[in-house]
Amino acid sequence: MSSHILIPVALDHEGLVERKIALARRLLDDGGKITLLTVLESVPGFVAEFVTPDSENHLTTKVKAKLDAVAEGSDDLVTEVIVGKPGVQIARYAKAHSVDLIVVGSMSPDGDDYFLGSTASRVARRAHCSVMILR
Repeated sequence: MSSHILIPVALDHEGLVERKIALARRLLDDGGKITLLTVLESVPGFVAEFVTPDSENHLTTKVKAKLDAVAEGSDDLVTEVIVGKPGVQIARYAKAHSVDLIVVGSMSPDGDDYFLGSTASRVARRAHCSVMILR
């Protein structure tokens, strides 16, 4: 059993969120917590000057609101949005916040994933704790 479970939520894998939460709750200690985390890629400097808080590209606030909506009414769920490379930042966040288990989703690999590597495989290589990959 785990006292702190991290669930990375990728914008293109939203369909797995409910399954990951259900699994995490089965593995969670009484009184434990689950963190829903989205890692947004950094905006390049040449694009940043065109991005304003009111623009369609200002994702942090929108993504946090979506995560908060998923967690609404649940005492065991907290949400975070950070910036960086997901495969690196998820593992760093887990270590810095004493996460026991990371439940990450993965698409079925194809040729591109095999050669380039997926976020799930990057997290599994870097994490200090156990990583469960859910398909």
